Amino acid sequence: MQTTNLPAIRALRPAWNKGRIVGQKRPLKPKHVWAIRVRLELAEIHRDLALFNMAIDSKLRGCDLVRMKVVDVMASGQIKERASVLQSKTQKPVRFEISEGTRASLHRWMKDPLMVGSEYLWPGRFHERLHISTRQYARIVRNWVSSIGLEVSAYGNHSMCRTKVTQIYKKTGNLRAVELLLGHTKMDSTVRYLDVELEDALAVSEAIEI
Repeated sequence: MQTTNLPAIRALRPAWNKGRIVGQKRPLKPKHVWAIRVRLELAEIHRDLALFNMAIDSKLRGCDLVRMKVVDVMASGQIKERASVLQSKTQKPVRFEISEGTRASLHRWMKDPLMVGSEYLWPGRFHERLHISTRQYARIVRNWVSSIGLEVSAYGNHSMCRTKVTQIYKKTGNLRAVELLLGHTKMDSTVRYLDVELEDALAVSEAIEI
């Protein structure tokens, strides 16, 4: 029986991840965090500094971070020391602290003319867009990373979520605390999120010299 050769099927457009490194994104190290902060402070980019500090403190996913509202962080004209945001993925609230440095950067950002009458903490620059998009946030993160000479493909939105909790786990080893801070419902999710087993294995390996 003769087999008919069918024409090859070709994608109409290239895959979104063509040429990119996919997988778990690296968290920023403390020296990276301070390097980005210093650059933003010297450049007096108040929105980006407040956004960067809030991303580190809140540990929120990009989709939740860009939708934050002024009422989430402010009450009676004062920036809260702790806030709570409903996560879009789990539909459960997650609480987080707002550090002194983040509160100071938010105060400066609130005085910007763009914030007058704004409902959202990170308003869009066009009338049809109430807040910045996750794609715009991703571009901002790439700019932060590239500004201090890091490999852009190795970092992303999730790097901001993982930065603080990674340091908490390294200093305390308390997975339950990390689970609560991230709003996870299963410990397995937290273990995979932090690459705990791999990190522990690497730490043991680094301690052995032969």
